[in-house]
Amino acid sequence: MPVDGVRGVGHGRQLSSPTKYSLPKSSASKYIAGMAHPLRTRPFRLLFLGRTVSAVGDAVVPAALALAVLRATGSTGALAVVLAAAMVPRLLLLPLGGVVADRFAARRVALLADLVRCVTQLAVGVQLLGGDPSLTTVVVASALGGTASAFAIPTASPLVAGTVDPADRQRANALMGVTANASRLLGPALAGVLIWAAGPGWAFVIDSGSFALSAALLALVRVSHVPVPRRSILTDLRHGFGEVRSRDWFWTSLLGHGVWNGAAAVLMTLGPAIAIDRLGGEATWVLLLQAGAIGMLTGSLLAGRVRLRRPVLLANLGLASYAVPLFLLAVAAPAPAVIAAYAVALTALGYLNPVWETVVQHQFPPEVLARVTSYDWLVSMGAMPLGYALAPLAAEAFGAPVPLAVAGLLVLASCAGTSLVPGVRRLTWPTGVPPQAAEPAGVR
Repeated sequence: MPVDGVRGVGHGRQLSSPTKYSLPKSSASKYIAGMAHPLRTRPFRLLFLGRTVSAVGDAVVPAALALAVLRATGSTGALAVVLAAAMVPRLLLLPLGGVVADRFAARRVALLADLVRCVTQLAVGVQLLGGDPSLTTVVVASALGGTASAFAIPTASPLVAGTVDPADRQRANALMGVTANASRLLGPALAGVLIWAAGPGWAFVIDSGSFALSAALLALVRVSHVPVPRRSILTDLRHGFGEVRSRDWFWTSLLGHGVWNGAAAVLMTLGPAIAIDRLGGEATWVLLLQAGAIGMLTGSLLAGRVRLRRPVLLANLGLASYAVPLFLLAVAAPAPAVIAAYAVALTALGYLNPVWETVVQHQFPPEVLARVTSYDWLVSMGAMPLGYALAPLAAEAFGAPVPLAVAGLLVLASCAGTSLVPGVRRLTWPTGVPPQAAEPAGVR
């Protein structure tokens, strides 16, 4: 379940649902006995290093972008245009990105996307370092970067699945979650130091370098790939959607995850004002965000060690805990209670993301994994702009407590409500061997 880039952005054993896949006897024995740490595998080690470098570079950019645009234009409207220029193509092209990644191999698509983003970030950095940046150039670069990310996002899960043995996917996905969440925790501080010392332009230059290094490392990675029959793009899109629709545990969970992300946008929009006006000031809001970041990191660490028998059911119930900080903010509860509740809720999210990635990697055929991932991201990312748009309108009409409370009720109903779905309740970690492609996989 992606949230603002977290999922994002996933380790495990085979689930008990029937599957047509089988595993060679030698691999099965290793699976049951337990495998080596995924970082001891060269392909995943290279992938992990590249994604870590890229995540650190990306964590620096948001603060630098906001400051650079505001310095150049003095307009929050201009910043909104730049952000929208990246978001709109990302949302519109995500399903196509999934088709392309399944058809042409995730590694190739991810490598090309990294190179495109390397160029766009460098172009923005050069503009900013020149001292007279063109808003048009920044907008175009943001649009191209957003387009590239639409093709890169669906490759994340296939890349892990194609470089790690099934027994180690939960641990591998957790490692990816740890590095992403650690970057979010440290990124703002690193951005502040960099902007103070050298200016925002260098943040983009560094991010460009991180994409270049990531592409270079991807060029060395060997990733297993199951060829997809050549069909029309529309047929591929329908096929991917059919895979999603055929699994009640997946699409009902997606609805809950989408509501969660929309509610998160409501909290991010209305929470700062409540924290500043009624809970003690700006320091309260900063502490809440840091507690959430620590919770996400903690959840990712737990995901590498704890395997729930019914992962989707219990993880979705954990997501329902996000209703608590929403309710507490609505009634302006004491700051320590709000901060603690938010930390617990984000810990649940940090745990869910790697577990969800692992479940999806085991339950879907590898040749549709990128398309399934793209639909997953589309629902989650598409819900957030809706929350950002509706929250201020509802707050102006009814007061901030009302949309916060309504968002809490929706999260509680949608996430906890998945427990009523038969597929969610039945999905368990069995003792058998994990699924693999029915046909031999090539290496791309």
